[in-house]
Amino acid sequence: MSVSLINRIKYSKLLYKIYYYCGNFAIVCLKLFIKPQNDLIVFVSFGGRKYDDSPRCIYEQMIDDHRFDRYRFVWAFIDPARHNIARGEKIKIDTFKYYKTILAARCWITNSSVERGLSFKGKNVFYFNTWHGTPIKKMGSDIDANSQAFSSKGKDTVTDIMLAQGQYEADIFSRVFNIDIDRFRIIGLPRNDELVPNNDAHKNIREKIFKTLNIPTDKKIILYAPTFREYLKEDNNCIIAPPIDLNKWKARLADEYVVLFRAHYEITKALNIIEDSFTYNVSDYGNLNELMIASDILVSDYSSIFFDYSILNKPMFCFAYDYEEYSTKRGLYFDMRPELGSQHIATEDDLLDAITTMDEEVAKGYCQEFRDKYITAYGKASKLSADIIYNAIK
Repeated sequence: MSVSLINRIKYSKLLYKIYYYCGNFAIVCLKLFIKPQNDLIVFVSFGGRKYDDSPRCIYEQMIDDHRFDRYRFVWAFIDPARHNIARGEKIKIDTFKYYKTILAARCWITNSSVERGLSFKGKNVFYFNTWHGTPIKKMGSDIDANSQAFSSKGKDTVTDIMLAQGQYEADIFSRVFNIDIDRFRIIGLPRNDELVPNNDAHKNIREKIFKTLNIPTDKKIILYAPTFREYLKEDNNCIIAPPIDLNKWKARLADEYVVLFRAHYEITKALNIIEDSFTYNVSDYGNLNELMIASDILVSDYSSIFFDYSILNKPMFCFAYDYEEYSTKRGLYFDMRPELGSQHIATEDDLLDAITTMDEEVAKGYCQEFRDKYITAYGKASKLSADIIYNAIK
C-alpha cells in the first residue's frame, strides 16, 4: 500500500473499521493453510520504513550469538532494495508473502507492530516488542475519541514481552495497550545501549558525522528533532511547519553552531527548512543515535527523544511553540517544559536567547535530574533481549 493510502485508512475511523474486520477475516482464512516454522524470526522496524532502532540492535546481537545459528532471519521493508542486511532474507511488507511469512514465524521482533493494524497473532508466535520511546503524548486508550491520532481497534492482549526504560512507561503502556504488567521487562531499549558515554566510540562517531555531512570541525551541533502533529496534513500526509526563521538562527548562532534538522518518520514534508552551510536536513540519515552522539544540544518539543538523549547527559531544550494547541488536540501526560528548565521558551527568540546564554552545567543538571526520574535501566538491553528471546523459543 502507498503511504497516502495507509494514512487515509489510519486517520479515517470508518475506513479503518472496514479494513480491520475484512483484513482479519482474510488473514484467519489464510492461517488455515500455513505451517509453523520454528526456526523463523521476523523483524519489523517502524512499519517497514527502516533498518534501525532496537530491532536492528537485537538482530546484530543475534547474528554474533551462536545460539541463533540455526534460525532464519527475515526483515520486512516497504522498499527492500534500499536496505542491506548481513544475514537472512528481505521481503516487502503488506504483500501476500509478508503475511505468509509472519503467520509461519516462531518469533516477531518489532518496535511498533507486526499485524499492520489488525489482530491475528497465533499461539506459536513469541511476540517481542521493544516499542520506540517513552511516552510524553498520550497513547492507546488514553487518546481522546475526538483526536486524529491513530489508535488500533484491537486491544493488545497478545504481546508476550514489552520492554521499558523505567516504571513510568511500563505503567502507562500496561494500561493503554492492555498488556499485563508482568509481561514488561525494565531493561532499557536496545537502541540506547550505545548512548552510554564511551569516550573513544563516541569520538569516532562524532568524527564520522562531521566528515559525512561536511561540517566544519570548529562548529558545535544543535540537533533539532520535533515530533509530528496528526492534525497538520497535506493530501493525507503529515507535514510540519515550525514558526522559525532560519536566517535569524543563522545570524545569531552560525559563528558557533550548525543545525541538524531531523523530522519524525511520520512527516512527509517539512516547511520552512531550507538547507545551506548552517542548516542540514538529516531526516533521511539512517542512524539517529549517531546524530545524537555527535550533537552538543538537543532541541525538541513533545518527542520521546528527550528520554533517550538524557542518557548522554547533554543540554536539552523544549521548544513547545504550540503547547496549548498540541496539549488540547493531542494530549500530554505532563508538561515537559519545567522538567528541562524551558518553561519560558515559547518563541524562537526565547529559544535563541536560551541557547546563547546557556549555563552548560545548569543545563546538564536538568538533564541528569530528568534521566534519574524516568530512566532506570540502560546499557545492556541488546544482550538481555537476546537471552529472553532465546529462552522463550529454543
